[in-house]
Amino acid sequence: MFDFPDSIPKRFALIALAFVFVAAGVNHFVNPEFYVAIMPPYLPAHDALVVLSGVFEILGGIGVLVPRARSLSGWGLIALLIAVFPANLHMALNSDLFADVSPGSLYFRLPIQFLFIAWTYWATRPSS
Repeated sequence: MFDFPDSIPKRFALIALAFVFVAAGVNHFVNPEFYVAIMPPYLPAHDALVVLSGVFEILGGIGVLVPRARSLSGWGLIALLIAVFPANLHMALNSDLFADVSPGSLYFRLPIQFLFIAWTYWATRPSS
């Protein structure tokens, strides 16, 4: 079921990617108030969106380990990373609402999102 590429870096990238997304998804259920608090006010149904994004993070994290689902899971996680970008942008632009976090770290998160997209894309593409 879990067939990994022969390349050790790619294998490690997939396992680490799965761990990061499953852990983040689980955290949506352990600490939902954090995710609700960072949601931009213009989005509806904050609680439902937190649950939905947590479920998709868990499913995507597991999916990248399954060869038949790897590509679709990768694209799903990339779509999810793009979909949650407004929350990171909202935090950076409204740092006064997040007094316990330094404004610099909130801006630092923005390019990190693109690194996660690149990591997800690279790790879930077939080896050549």
